[in-house]
Amino acid sequence: MTEEKRTQPQKDFAPEIFKSPYNPQENEQEIYKSWEESGYFNPDVCVEKGVCDKNAESFSMILPPPNVTGTLHMGHAAMIAIEDTLVRFHRLKGKKTLWIPGTDHAAIATQSKVEKEIYKKEKKTRHDLGREELLKRVREFAQNSHDTIIKQLKGTGASLDWSREAFTLDETRHKAVFEAFKKMFDAGLLYRKERIVNWDPKGQTTISDDEIVHQEREAKLYTFKYWADFPISISTTRPETKLGDTAVAVHPEDERYKEYIGKEFSGNFMGADITVRIIADENVDPDFGTGALGVTPAHSHIDYEMAQKHNLPLKQVINEYAKMMIGDEDIVGKKTTVAREIIVEKLKEQGLLEKEEDIVQNVSTAERTGAVVEPLPKLQWWVDTEKEFELQNPKIEGLKKGQKITLKELMRHVVESGQIKIMPDRFNKTYYQWIDNLRPWCISRQIWYGHRIPVWYKGDELKVSLESPGEGWVQDEDTLDTWFSSGLWTFSTLGWPEQTEDLKNYHPTDVLETGYDILFFWVARMILMSGFLLEDIPFRNVYLHGLVRDEKGRKMSKSLGNIIDPLDMANKYGADATRMSLIVGAQPGNDIKLSEHKIKGYKHFSNKLWNVARFVLMYLDPEHITLDRSKYKDSEILKEVAELRGYVDEHMQKFRLDLAAEKLYHFIWDRFAAEIIEESKAVLQGDDDKARQAKAQELYLALYDLLKLLHPFMPFVTELIYQNLPKKEKDFLMVETY
Repeated sequence: MTEEKRTQPQKDFAPEIFKSPYNPQENEQEIYKSWEESGYFNPDVCVEKGVCDKNAESFSMILPPPNVTGTLHMGHAAMIAIEDTLVRFHRLKGKKTLWIPGTDHAAIATQSKVEKEIYKKEKKTRHDLGREELLKRVREFAQNSHDTIIKQLKGTGASLDWSREAFTLDETRHKAVFEAFKKMFDAGLLYRKERIVNWDPKGQTTISDDEIVHQEREAKLYTFKYWADFPISISTTRPETKLGDTAVAVHPEDERYKEYIGKEFSGNFMGADITVRIIADENVDPDFGTGALGVTPAHSHIDYEMAQKHNLPLKQVINEYAKMMIGDEDIVGKKTTVAREIIVEKLKEQGLLEKEEDIVQNVSTAERTGAVVEPLPKLQWWVDTEKEFELQNPKIEGLKKGQKITLKELMRHVVESGQIKIMPDRFNKTYYQWIDNLRPWCISRQIWYGHRIPVWYKGDELKVSLESPGEGWVQDEDTLDTWFSSGLWTFSTLGWPEQTEDLKNYHPTDVLETGYDILFFWVARMILMSGFLLEDIPFRNVYLHGLVRDEKGRKMSKSLGNIIDPLDMANKYGADATRMSLIVGAQPGNDIKLSEHKIKGYKHFSNKLWNVARFVLMYLDPEHITLDRSKYKDSEILKEVAELRGYVDEHMQKFRLDLAAEKLYHFIWDRFAAEIIEESKAVLQGDDDKARQAKAQELYLALYDLLKLLHPFMPFVTELIYQNLPKKEKDFLMVETY
């Protein structure tokens, strides 16, 4: 007799579905559909149906809204796996659990993508189409992308409350954006002024400091004089900007230049008449170059700040297309890079070039278009992060009514006081550094897709209004920075500015889970917005996940050919296997290495769990099943499972999902399947029917508990097994009692 035959019971009690191998492709879509139809993703339904108490503690999260620019990638899949695991865990703990879905209009990225496609196919720009036609096409693209993203989110098993789905550009969020703008304007925190911005000459809009990608590139450092009898040599990598110099800055203690401080010199440089004043500034590094810095206030953030301090004029010499506005006939109208070469050649011809050195330079490029960013003076809308405002009814600990505080101070306070915990805590230092260096936030964008700035002009008059104040009023052409609207996400999704029950019950949210790479883009701005508008924190915990890299630790990219598509992996190995591969080994804040081999390994684990369930059920007569544990209070097996539950619970509360998942994996595979079941076979295959049923019942209770423990991580296979158990407590595992 073979081993296989010896292990078969005289009668196989396992339900018919277990006679076939587990197939995620055949089951996952139907399981998700049944979850949706149950309504249990909505905490209100859970209360109505009695699966959670109306007075139960709440747990709330918002989904970081994916951009409607394409499809979800593996980084999104990691985010969703972590968040859904947390949500399902807290739902099993009996809490009123709310996870709000939504998507982000991602203004610059979305418009840029559509504009590229239009130009590629029709050779037309947005100006050829006009505002309304372009917006119509952008909306169509965004809707198609949205539909794809929602389908993908459901495919991962994300238990989001779809009845509360939001979009950063929908009508409810539009009202919230206006309310936020109006309140900040009335408090004097918003102003319109010409300042230096990061200008994207390709995208034709401003971008924030956080949307800049710094790239190391080889460059030349040129040392020269403006004209032959100018007393000081300067060093720069951008001689074309020197047509806009209004000063030369030196260190006040630099003996070489003390005699010139305060003097002015006028002359002609490359066809431009310039007047430069020699100023003393302690920020000048006397050891860099010649120790003398040509100050170009219109084309450098640092020089602009210096100009404000020393009352220097701004002289713009480069336009929005990165072309020269002034200079001689060889330079005017030329791209800056071309003008640079021409100027260097002229400096050589005139004997003014003293030195040319090869250096490595950090070049600022626009994240979306890849263009080299050009600092330019532009009339824009700004958020003043250093202006004090008076607190009205603060809910933030340590702050009181009537207290005056700045946005920067508020943003630092909520983290320093521990009311918001950032994990891992090493990112606290990064967060503080960003706040310390925070400049005024430019919130206007020169694009058409997005929330249009709710400001109207008539001559010198200005009004903040959603609708036109009347005849002769013209609305601001610009739109708001995407981060302005997404900064309201934790509370605008709960109905603010209306004082809704959702806002009362679910805000502040419990956790914000997102990538460490948008700590400044989004996390800090949500703290800023919530701190001012609600005088409260937006979330209690910030869980930062790392990047998903390939098995060699390289960033996934098309050029390397190492992209792993989450949809492909879910179709091939199942969503559960993909989820587990993204959680095990993924410590908060650390990058994770992923390979198809790893995902395949967790598909084997799904199969193992399926086979374990089949084995237990085939020996258990349904007539003898009971969920009463009183007879098994001395069971060593159930004690082990209880200890495991304690370990998993502790580490889930600590946000160490990786350790909880790994422990479950090894217990089920190495202990339960390999040892406990093997040790039970002697009884199960024996002749004592009473002992056999008692052992099968004991294993059933252990399996029942293991399904609950594993469900947050692998919801599909655990739910399918649960649905086919001969006896269970609830209609769905997802609302079982942990």
